[in-house]
Amino acid sequence: MRLNHNFILHKMDDMTLVVPVSSADFHGIVQGNKSVAVILECLQHNTTEEEIVNVMCEKFDGSHSVIKKDVADVISRLKEIGAIDE
Repeated sequence: MRLNHNFILHKMDDMTLVVPVSSADFHGIVQGNKSVAVILECLQHNTTEEEIVNVMCEKFDGSHSVIKKDVADVISRLKEIGAIDE
């Protein structure tokens, strides 16, 4: 899976924004923190959910199960707006 080409990332200070281009079905802006930024960076290339979880575990302290759930939640929300290609 990877970030859909109709969505671009914009970083501003400690915030990462996912912005749809005009051809996207979703109209709005998604705002994320540092951990969401890492997930989105992973989604810049073809990856799997487990690979993202592994990267997150390397970068952040926390239990594997909590990080896995958080990654699944973010991916689920991105899928809902059509921001992820499988």
